[in-house]
Amino acid sequence: MLDWEDETPFDKLHEECGVFALYGHPEASNLVYLGLYALQHRGQESAGIASSDGRKIHCMKQMGHVAEIFTPDVLNQLPGSLSIGHTRYSTAGDTAIRNAQPLSVACSKGQVAVAHNGNLTNAIELRRELEEDGSIFQSTSDTEVVLHLVARSRERTLAGALRDALLQIEGAFSLVFLAQDRIIVARDPHGFRPLAMGRLDMPDGTVATVFASETCAFDLINATYVGEVEPGEMVIVGPEGITREHYTTPEPTAHCVFEHVYFARPDSLVFGTAVAESRERMGRMLAQEHPVPADVIVPVPDSGVAAAIGYAAESGIPYKQALIRNHYVGRTFIEPSQAIRDFGVKLKLNPVRHLLEGKRVILVDDSIVRGTTSRKIVRMVRSAGAKEVHLRISCPPTISPCYYGVDTPSREELIAANKNLKQIQDFVEADSLAYLSLGALNKSVKDSENKYCYSCYTGKYPTLVQIDELILAKTGCC
Repeated sequence: MLDWEDETPFDKLHEECGVFALYGHPEASNLVYLGLYALQHRGQESAGIASSDGRKIHCMKQMGHVAEIFTPDVLNQLPGSLSIGHTRYSTAGDTAIRNAQPLSVACSKGQVAVAHNGNLTNAIELRRELEEDGSIFQSTSDTEVVLHLVARSRERTLAGALRDALLQIEGAFSLVFLAQDRIIVARDPHGFRPLAMGRLDMPDGTVATVFASETCAFDLINATYVGEVEPGEMVIVGPEGITREHYTTPEPTAHCVFEHVYFARPDSLVFGTAVAESRERMGRMLAQEHPVPADVIVPVPDSGVAAAIGYAAESGIPYKQALIRNHYVGRTFIEPSQAIRDFGVKLKLNPVRHLLEGKRVILVDDSIVRGTTSRKIVRMVRSAGAKEVHLRISCPPTISPCYYGVDTPSREELIAANKNLKQIQDFVEADSLAYLSLGALNKSVKDSENKYCYSCYTGKYPTLVQIDELILAKTGCC
């Protein structure tokens, strides 16, 4: 493993992000700001926007939320008709400003900026080779590897250099590149992470082209969803128009199913499928597979809401929003000096006592990771007077970490990888516990052609996964 500033070199290899790109609008950076605002749920650590006025690339990025960073004065410093943006979240690795994106560089191909959603599974090996050849890295983000590969390519054009770089990287990536006069986007051959394409019709008859991690970002700017950037595809938008090409042969498709389980906003289309519908089907199938006598269905907000609606509709048990979420919890807050058990959860959720008191409650949530938060919520509902608390989870047990861009902890920290169902039930202190089956999840996302990745539930990975010095060769994702 690289011993670089005593840290794992690539933010512990997990990164959840949202990307947005726009070509052909006089207020490009303003619209990218709106797009990032809609994608804020994909990352709350830092945000950045780069724009081009045709001569120079301008870039602004900071730690914090989109609305905090991009004031009108800041956006006025980002002129031009083409722009890209990024909102980022990482795990407990390096969270410094140097890892905020877009990353930019001036090289023989001109000025270039890049933003990335996903995770490169061969980043450590590539970085080691680049450093041995004299490359100097400014960040601990695996995205910088892509910039170095582009800069070092012998291809004369940016598109050629990017094509060269894409053939060397492995893992999950939806990339948006900004040059002085064009935007180039690319998606990995498996299509792990989403990347939607849209159009924005303007009053003068011209059409702007937009790309985003989720279609909810299109809705805010009145753009129309056109379709997906295909796995293994590169799309170039420039003065000559739109060029689409496959830079490599597509691999077996492996869309991340966790986008539908939890990560994406319910009002988005992801991989061409409506997220809210998928989650409601998960809830319906959960009710079919694991019914239990109860008085009320209660979602764990916000990610459990759609599945709870489905469970209630299928079971006929009344749905009640008996846990109220505080949406205004900042990244820092003052804890009381005297310890209050489960303070963090109480800060975010508050029970509605009269809806819970004396009731048999079915709590519906999207997943259990370590189990500690679920236990706190069960305790909270019970302390509000619930007679019974039955926990229902709208996905299978998470037994393996994700190496493709979703923040999951190591196998040692995943409760389902180390305890059986009864042990997990006892740990979270529920009267009963049940998970959605893998087959039902498959049906919920309408995956009749096996195009989704279920590796976090199966431990089978669709690519070679390099973690430090270990190569995990897994075959047959799902």
